[in-house]
Amino acid sequence: MVQFDEFGPEKILEVHDHKTGMHGFVVIDNTTLGPAKGGIRMTPSVTIDEVAKLARTMTWKNSVAGLPFGGGKAGIIADDRKLTKEQKLGIIGSFAKAIKAVCPKYYVAGPDMNTGEEEMKAFVEGNGNFRSATGKPANLCEYPGERCGIPHEFGSTGFGVFHSIMVACKFAKIKPGGASVAIEGFGNVGTFAMKHLTEKGFKVVGVSDSGGCIYNPEGLDYSRLMEVKQREGTVAKYQPGEVLPSGKVFELPVDILVPAAIPNSINEGNIDNVKARLIAEAANIPMTPEIEQKLHEKGVLVIPDFVANAGGVISSYAEYRGKNPQDMFYLVEKKIVRNTRKILRHARKAGVKPRDAAMEMAIARVRKAMAKKAAKPAAAAPAAETKPENQEPV
Repeated sequence: MVQFDEFGPEKILEVHDHKTGMHGFVVIDNTTLGPAKGGIRMTPSVTIDEVAKLARTMTWKNSVAGLPFGGGKAGIIADDRKLTKEQKLGIIGSFAKAIKAVCPKYYVAGPDMNTGEEEMKAFVEGNGNFRSATGKPANLCEYPGERCGIPHEFGSTGFGVFHSIMVACKFAKIKPGGASVAIEGFGNVGTFAMKHLTEKGFKVVGVSDSGGCIYNPEGLDYSRLMEVKQREGTVAKYQPGEVLPSGKVFELPVDILVPAAIPNSINEGNIDNVKARLIAEAANIPMTPEIEQKLHEKGVLVIPDFVANAGGVISSYAEYRGKNPQDMFYLVEKKIVRNTRKILRHARKAGVKPRDAAMEMAIARVRKAMAKKAAKPAAAAPAAETKPENQEPV
C-alpha cells in the first residue's frame, strides 16, 4: 500500500487503453522544487506501490543533486519480450497521450527498466511536447540544431559513478593508481564506469554479468572485455582469467566494489565475505539500510545510490535545459564531485554513514522550499525553470 506523508505523493494517475493494451500509472511524489522527474519502467509485475517508492527516491535524488526537479516515476504493466517493437512503441505513445494533462507541467518522463531512447521518442511524439521526456535520441531535435536529445547511452551514469569514486578515494585513503576494483554488471553503467576507471589508472580485476564472473588479479583489458561481451554475450568468456559464479564478484579481494546491476545484491548471505574498503552504489538499492549500517560499522565507506548514480538525472536536466553533450558531461562532473565531497565531509564530521548525511541534506532542501512555497499568497504550478535552494547557475 502506498504510504502518504508530509512530502507526498501529490498525485497518482492510473490509465488504460483497450486498443493498445496499455495499462500504466504515474506517481508524482513532490513538485516543490520543480516538475517531478523520473523514468518509465515496463515490466509485467510493476505495481503502483513499487513506483511510489521509486518516486520518493527520485525526490531525494533530485534534491541532493541540487536540481530544479521534484520526484516522480511511472510504470507500464507489460512484458516487452512478448511485444513487437511496433506494439511496444504504440503502448508508450498511448501512455503519453493518456497522461498529457500532467506532462510536462507536473511530470517529465525518462528511460528506466526496459525503456530507452526510442521509447522516449515515441513518448514525446504521443505527448506532443518535446520537453515531456528526456533521454531521447541524439538526432531528435526540437528545431534543426537546437534542443536535441541526450540519450543515456552516452554513459552519463557510469561517468558520474567514476567521479564519485575519485572523490571517495581520498576519504577512504585509497590511491587511484593501481587500486583494485570489482564491478557487478556490465551494462550501460558498468561498462562506462570501467572505461573511465581504467583510463585513470585503476585496475579492474573482476567483472560479472548473468553468465558468470571473470577474475584476473593482474587486471582486465577494457577493450577486449567489451569485444568478448558483444561477441559472446557474457564477460565469462574472457581470457585470461578465472571464471567464477556471478555472485562471487562481491567477495573478491579488492579495494573498491561497484554493484551496478540488481537490487539487494549485497545481503546477509555475502556481507561477511565483502573485502572492499569502498563501495559505490551504481545500482539502485543494492543493499538494505541495515546491511549498509553493518558495513559502516565495519569501516567500509559506502557511497549511497542516489548520490553515486545521479549522473543520469543530471544528464536529464542538461537535456531539459537544451544543453549539448559536452555541457552535460561538465555538469555531471561538477555536481557529482561537489555533492559527494560535501556529503562525505558532513558524514565524517557528524560520525554518521553517508546515506544519513545525504538524506539530511535532501530533506532539509525540500522542507525549506515547502515552507517558502507555503508562505506565498497563491500556490502556483511548478515552473519549468524553477531554481531550488542552493542551486548553482548552469
